[in-house]
Amino acid sequence: MNREILRLYLVADRGYAAGRRLRPIVEASVRAGVTLVQIRDKGDDARSFLAEALDLREALAGTGVPLLINDRIDIARAVGADGVHLGQSDLPPRIAREQLGPSAIIGLSIENRAQVGDGKFEGVDYLGVGPVFATSTKSDAAPPIGLDGLAAIRAATRLPMVGIGGISVVNAASVRATGVEGICVVSAILGAADPAEATRALL
Repeated sequence: MNREILRLYLVADRGYAAGRRLRPIVEASVRAGVTLVQIRDKGDDARSFLAEALDLREALAGTGVPLLINDRIDIARAVGADGVHLGQSDLPPRIAREQLGPSAIIGLSIENRAQVGDGKFEGVDYLGVGPVFATSTKSDAAPPIGLDGLAAIRAATRLPMVGIGGISVVNAASVRATGVEGICVVSAILGAADPAEATRALL
């Protein structure tokens, strides 16, 4: 996996979007420099999730920006997504690798140093680590680990990493200074009046 795609990672959260169409926001942010997009939906309406994932797949066609699906390996396969991002309670990454093949991008959420173990992860391409700071965009988020916690996890594994959780233009540089390959945001772009300008500011 090319580590450069982790530079500015947008989670297009359907719940946070609160009924707004994700496609125009994603298109504007990608034109402005977002390098990776994940669509996330914690609801149980699989058909609606599928329809929006297909819409984003179409929007990203030809841009070179990969689309990942949060949690749902079945939807990733159905829409021809570039991969999945999995949480600690989802199917193991090795199963995702078996299902999606060797070229799929597979990410795994890490919430604390204990989850890193020996730093080796079967089937995993990158880690999404956090929340670094307090966040309101994920109701079941773990306690913030802070910059020191992020740096400790960075030192424990050679896998590419992004920091996630409460990241904004105010603290993005301090997150990158821990040695992670990129930052992952939700509200910093989805909640902005001008998603393209917000993207440029983060970059």
